[in-house]
Amino acid sequence: MLIGYNQGMEPILNTVHLAGTAYSNSAALGFTANGIAMTGSLEKTALHDWHASHGGKMVDFADWSMPVHYGSITEEHLAARQHVALFDVSHMGRLLFFGKDAARFLDRLTTRKVIDLKPGRIRYSLITRDDGGVLDDILVYHLQQPDGTPFFGMVVNASNRQQIVHWIQEHEAAALDVNWVDETLNSAMIAVQGPQALELAKQICGFDPATLSYFSGRSIVIDEHMWVVSRTGYTGEDGVELVVPAEVAESVWCQFMSAGEAVSVRAAGLGARDTLRLEAAMPLYGHELSCEINAMQTGLPFALSLEDRIFPGRDAIAKAGDDASLPRRIGLQLDGRRVPRQNYNVVTTAGETIGEVTSGTFSPTLACPIAMAYVQPSYAEVGTELAIDIRGQQAPAKIVKLPFYQRP
Repeated sequence: MLIGYNQGMEPILNTVHLAGTAYSNSAALGFTANGIAMTGSLEKTALHDWHASHGGKMVDFADWSMPVHYGSITEEHLAARQHVALFDVSHMGRLLFFGKDAARFLDRLTTRKVIDLKPGRIRYSLITRDDGGVLDDILVYHLQQPDGTPFFGMVVNASNRQQIVHWIQEHEAAALDVNWVDETLNSAMIAVQGPQALELAKQICGFDPATLSYFSGRSIVIDEHMWVVSRTGYTGEDGVELVVPAEVAESVWCQFMSAGEAVSVRAAGLGARDTLRLEAAMPLYGHELSCEINAMQTGLPFALSLEDRIFPGRDAIAKAGDDASLPRRIGLQLDGRRVPRQNYNVVTTAGETIGEVTSGTFSPTLACPIAMAYVQPSYAEVGTELAIDIRGQQAPAKIVKLPFYQRP
């Protein structure tokens, strides 16, 4: 989620600094075994020096220098499933919206209603092109400053920050009372995830985040700095995401690492973040979501509010709902240990190509390979026996119900 504020509780305005849109793809994330050589100038989060000095394998991710792991993706993954893991997700874009028409403006941009979003609530949504293709998946927050002043926040993917900023600029309306600013570089975002996450966050935040319902958040003030605490995440586990001013980010991170020693806290990188989200069947932009994929195909009906609404792509999405030929997102589970990768063909037992893998990994929790894919709808039923072409050999796979993993 969002926001960095100064001691006077005023939003810190800055010149929009746009991140790039491309990143490399591997094992869990698409990185090569030895990482990616970083060339040119990369953005650095407020926690970059801590990562580099504590064994973080730094790689180029969407033009940010980010830790992919600190030694073992599997161990970091299992820490989130069994105890608690700490993720630096400050590369995510954080935009703030102010003014009496902020809700109306966002309602005209996103696939899900914003007009009726109550203070303290958060919604997952999509931003789509006029043809229904997905520009990004986002979170929209309706929150209040400590003095009760309302504002809206939007969290976007690092790889899409530039195009979403441009999209917003293109759709600004002079008739609406709304101001917005990109706060990404002035703030840090930390995800605390796992069975012990809420108890750990309670020690640091000064209130019990278990009192927050899922997909809700609140602002707090600690040492004259405003934080935002939201009960959200991208791992399939319970937990919170914090947004704090960049200048206190390392202090906050170290507080969590120190207080979390009793519950086996671990710093975790992008590798574990990817395997965790895949087990939870959460889509990733550039894999399950893209401009070439209509929002109706994604298997995210809760994120599509089409009735009595107008937003870019609305009509194209509605039309796609009547197209029975569009590929659908499914989950596949394999035997053995051979891992399917993005763009591998999904085939019938007779060898006919019917789709393509979008994400694949070896699941540390389930101890087997898993994948998400888009396939022809006539083959999308749970229980269907298929195969994945892995370097010329067919690896048997079965369609299973998503998510692959769901916490107890």
